[in-house]
Amino acid sequence: MEQRTDRLMLLLQQFVVESERYVEAVSERDALHRTDLNALAAMVRAAAAGRTVTPGLLRTELHLSSPATTALVDRLDRSGHVNRTRSDTDRRKVHLELTDKARATGGAMFAPLARNIGQVLDGYPAEDRQRLAGFLADIITATSAACVEVTGRDGDPGGDGHPDGEAATGTPGVDK
Repeated sequence: MEQRTDRLMLLLQQFVVESERYVEAVSERDALHRTDLNALAAMVRAAAAGRTVTPGLLRTELHLSSPATTALVDRLDRSGHVNRTRSDTDRRKVHLELTDKARATGGAMFAPLARNIGQVLDGYPAEDRQRLAGFLADIITATSAACVEVTGRDGDPGGDGHPDGEAATGTPGVDK
């Protein structure tokens, strides 16, 4: 049993390394910061879940400080990947929306990975894929718990004393 666990840990580490290499290659190819790619991915996940994306949400999701979030949103806006709009109900709040350019970038970024991994997954029966999905969900939860353990942060990614993790950026047009 111990040997299988050791092998799984080594394989997971190797997967993480290869994933990092892939993201670095895409980042370089598309001339986007790593954080920009992470922000686009977070926005896609939020949109799929029906959540409104705000600078505060990105700050929390990406564990950024308020100034770093402001710089990120400014970069994504300048590069044409997001549009800022004011909330209809609270004009102080800014909503971020993915542009067609961001969707095209995301498609180009993930298509090779999805195609190659999809081919591997298609070789397994549905029952195995379901078991693997549960395994990965558990691994993600365990990894998040380890991150909290290492950083000592839970719910305050920017470390600026705002317990809800939703501090305003203090920059006009970028407030949550």
